[in-house]
Amino acid sequence: MKQYRSLIKPYLVWAFVVIVIPLILIALYAFTEDGNEVLTFSFTLENFRKFLEATYMSVIFKSFKLGILTTVICLGLGYPLAYIISKCPEKSQSLLILLVTIPEWINMLLRTYAWMNLLSDNGIINHLLGLLGISPVTMMYTDFSVVVGLVCNFMPFMIIPIHTSLSKMDKSFIEAAYDLGANKFQTFTKVIWKLSIPGVLNGIMMVFLLSISTFVIPKLLGGGQYMLIGNLIESQFISVGDWNFGSAISLILAVLILIFMSLMKKMDKDE
Repeated sequence: MKQYRSLIKPYLVWAFVVIVIPLILIALYAFTEDGNEVLTFSFTLENFRKFLEATYMSVIFKSFKLGILTTVICLGLGYPLAYIISKCPEKSQSLLILLVTIPEWINMLLRTYAWMNLLSDNGIINHLLGLLGISPVTMMYTDFSVVVGLVCNFMPFMIIPIHTSLSKMDKSFIEAAYDLGANKFQTFTKVIWKLSIPGVLNGIMMVFLLSISTFVIPKLLGGGQYMLIGNLIESQFISVGDWNFGSAISLILAVLILIFMSLMKKMDKDE
């Protein structure tokens, strides 16, 4: 394998340029004041203290609230679908998983605009309600519209890892459970569910992290009224121009993500 080590060098250089250097710059901006010279830096923790203000703490609580709600809905809807797909013949499973992933081939911005047309006051859903004699309801710029957008965009990230765990499951464990007198409910809770835990945890981790860090969906479906962590970072870099505070928030989010991933891995190991 030594002769192939040289092939890794271009990747290492690329990773250093697009990953390591940006992270170093983010950390540098986070711990310095605005308006530093190139060779002189004034270090401070004020950017992190600023994040502890009530206004910004409410943003993180709102982000976690919608992230947890999105994750629970994706798990509740995605697990049964992944289970049904895993029960189909192998050729059919490939086609069904393809159908699940096809929406991801479309740009997220286009998918979000499609939901704006569906959920708006003059959208298709309200038009259908009118045909049924039901009064139109306001769905846009609410928690409902934001969660719908998050769920529909990130559902595949829950289904695919769960399906992978279920499809790779040793079927002899299920047969053994039935032979030992377990009913379908007991077999599912004691065998199938526990063996699928790695896929469930991976799905939860991906959906939750994507939900709290996205900014396009809350901005469009929330009408600018919803300030989540992703939107806050975007506004600090683009609108406000406070790169130091934006970098501090990015660093805090990165630490939260690392902590969350560590907890998920620990739970996976325990299972």
